[in-house]
Amino acid sequence: MVEKEVCKSCLRAIRVLRVSLVDDLEWRIDSLIDILVSREVFTRDDREEVLCHLGPRARVRKVLDILECKGEEAAAIFLSICSHQQDTQTHFTVENTDQLQSIENNKVIQKHKEIMKRRSESMLYYNTRHGEKIPFSEHYVNLLLVNGHQGLELKRHEVLAFGQKRLSLHQRATEHRQITPGKLFSNAIGSRPVKKILVTGVAGIGKTILVQKMLLDFGNNKDHHDFDFIIHMTFRDLNLINKPINLKELVLRKNRHLAKELDNILAHDNKLLFILDGFDEFRHYRRCDVDVFLTEPDQDGEVVEVFASLMLGELLPDASVMLTSRPAAIGYIPVGCIDRFVLIAGFSLTEVQDFFQRYFQDNVLAERMFAVVAANELMLTLCYIPAFCYIVCCILKESKDLGGESPKTMTDIYVQYLVALLRSHTQDRAKSSLDDQKAGALLQLSDIVLKLGQLAFLKLVDHQTLFYGSDQDVAILEGNSLVSTFLDKTVAQEPGCTEDVYSFAHLTVQEFFAAVYCAMTDHPLPDALQPNASPGEETNKGHLDLFNRFLSGILSERNTKLLSRQVGLYCNSEKLVSCRQKMISDLKALCESGAHMLNSLHCLFEQQDPSLAQALQPETLRVNVSDEALSPMDYNAIKYFLNLTEGNLSELDLTGTNISSEALRELQPHLVRCERLWLGENTLDMDTIHAIADVLQLSDSMTHLGLGWANIGDEEVLVLSNAIRIRKKLKELWMEGNRVTCKGLLSLNDLSPNPLNKVVAIWNEVTDEEAESLLTASKEGSFTVSFTDDAMWEAWGEWVFNRCEVSSNEKLVMVLYKVCNISVHCLETLWAKTFYQRLGQLIKSRIEQCTEDDMRKKLEKFDSILSS
Repeated sequence: MVEKEVCKSCLRAIRVLRVSLVDDLEWRIDSLIDILVSREVFTRDDREEVLCHLGPRARVRKVLDILECKGEEAAAIFLSICSHQQDTQTHFTVENTDQLQSIENNKVIQKHKEIMKRRSESMLYYNTRHGEKIPFSEHYVNLLLVNGHQGLELKRHEVLAFGQKRLSLHQRATEHRQITPGKLFSNAIGSRPVKKILVTGVAGIGKTILVQKMLLDFGNNKDHHDFDFIIHMTFRDLNLINKPINLKELVLRKNRHLAKELDNILAHDNKLLFILDGFDEFRHYRRCDVDVFLTEPDQDGEVVEVFASLMLGELLPDASVMLTSRPAAIGYIPVGCIDRFVLIAGFSLTEVQDFFQRYFQDNVLAERMFAVVAANELMLTLCYIPAFCYIVCCILKESKDLGGESPKTMTDIYVQYLVALLRSHTQDRAKSSLDDQKAGALLQLSDIVLKLGQLAFLKLVDHQTLFYGSDQDVAILEGNSLVSTFLDKTVAQEPGCTEDVYSFAHLTVQEFFAAVYCAMTDHPLPDALQPNASPGEETNKGHLDLFNRFLSGILSERNTKLLSRQVGLYCNSEKLVSCRQKMISDLKALCESGAHMLNSLHCLFEQQDPSLAQALQPETLRVNVSDEALSPMDYNAIKYFLNLTEGNLSELDLTGTNISSEALRELQPHLVRCERLWLGENTLDMDTIHAIADVLQLSDSMTHLGLGWANIGDEEVLVLSNAIRIRKKLKELWMEGNRVTCKGLLSLNDLSPNPLNKVVAIWNEVTDEEAESLLTASKEGSFTVSFTDDAMWEAWGEWVFNRCEVSSNEKLVMVLYKVCNISVHCLETLWAKTFYQRLGQLIKSRIEQCTEDDMRKKLEKFDSILSS
């Protein structure tokens, strides 16, 4: 009787214990099903029905549901099996317990890999329009190791710096070498393991594709065997967090399946890799220099504190971290903790052709379209970046062969991109529309384009590339079929919250739409582009450079006509005139002051208007494009400007631009009319020296040449001295910080009857005794190998200070890194005391005006150096 009552209570017990049974049996459900089948409690069909459910917890629930139909006897056997498993487990030895934990851990690892595989396996590239799918290719993850932070070649708008430069990166095998994604954390540097990696690349180059590739390979057990778990987070998701949180909660946001084993996983952090994708999209990317650190995974803090603590090793010190970012943002990353710097190299010429084959799915058509691009230097340069390659293919697909005028500028390409996609959109509409309906559709298109432009503009000014569905500016666009042509939509999830997140198909598309809005409406220019009271008040750190160029190009005559005819967008004529006037006045002022002017040159290039030449004749022509690695597009803009000007070029500053012999030869017609040419801080090989020598032999204008810190030695100096003898026009040669010996300098001493007035050769391979003998041998006392010539160094200090005065804070900091490195002994001289005193006063005034915390900290650092 008692037995019967107990038996009757089994099903009731299962119902009462249902929740706890799901928790207890989750990790051993597969073995439990096998036992139930072997005991003939379940049939094979029952097992198949259970296994159709995804996830162990769902399978446990299905088992309990089936038992409800099996009756009390089956329920009793089930409870007996569970009880036996529990009793057996409690009698395990420590060794057996560890073995069981290992088995369970392996199951969790395998489950995690399956989830990573499922999330990553459908890798489609730039699927911005329905039906357009380009299969993933290994070409999207061409990786180059670079030597240190400076090897990343920072640029104010890095997209434009890339282009064909990736070819020269491959050629410099001693400085850069290729590496596969699977080897990123291998090959330790000396005895120090590689734990923290920074992967950088311009927008659209394939950083997120690399992350997907790594997750897929991990899920397929193909690579990354050193790690048991890879935790993938995006800064887009982290942007949704607006309350204190800890690392454990961050992990579980997208990985609830790790909840049971998470403590054990984090305890073995040496087998753990965090991949953090899109640092440049992080809302708090400028605040990573935190003062509060977290040391425990369950310790709450601001999301930026969790990130900084993980990067700096305060939190999970043995964990590995891979961070991806655009170059523009890496100045805010604590790079001191980075063990390896990796650059995504983009396409080679062959890979561009492969992309065309994949896109057009027709060999003959792909070859014909590639031939069209190959004939246009600008478009071919852009195609080395995968996202640009896609945009160019979009244009070609809609226009067939660039039947109109071939694009000459970035703006031309994007205007054609806009027109091509709008044409595709309207062709999909009913083709039998009446004329007035067509006019209405055109009006609607222009209205939508302006709404997209307004969204792009407002967010760009605030450094935002992501737009959330709850945003009013986004809500008014929802439901329009055209919007999906230009905006990508993803879903950001967190417990209890799901939100749609939008972004333009590419960063530059957002900048283009923002410029269209600003050009076609009465909206004033952003503050960053208004004339400033002083350079120190400049707030534009470069994120509006390309916007400014697009704005100039859209306000050109040819593009305003095209947009009005094709899209129904009409430009304000007053804005067009004022834009041109401002551009001319800015260029004249920059030429007079010697301030940095590269972006202004690009704005002029985008206009492509020869009629501007007459207005562009400054009294003093000084061109400063220093401290940026110049791309072929940059040189095109420089040459375009110099072709419009007449007379001598007073000064051309190409310091720190990664100048090559090819670039110098292209600039040669302009270099021969240059009076002062500065080429310092470039690695000048013998080919480049010969290119400089050719200019010296042809020029009747050049009197000053600067080659400081250019890695030149005696052989290079001999080539230059032979060239100087021919024209005998050069007066001053600055070549500080090289490897020239006394022998090389003596070759410059014998230039009678026209010796150089000054040869600055400090920090070369010259001993004190040799310096004295040089001064004795010098007929005019022209050699300077120390800081004792107060008059000369005072003039140098005045030149540098004037440059600092007209520099933005960003450029000022770059100069300060150089001039605050001068040996301490020279600071005792009168000229140095005066120079650094004035410099300190300038820094203090900039600090008072500075509105950016990060920039203020950098300026304060130099203020403390000069004040100590």
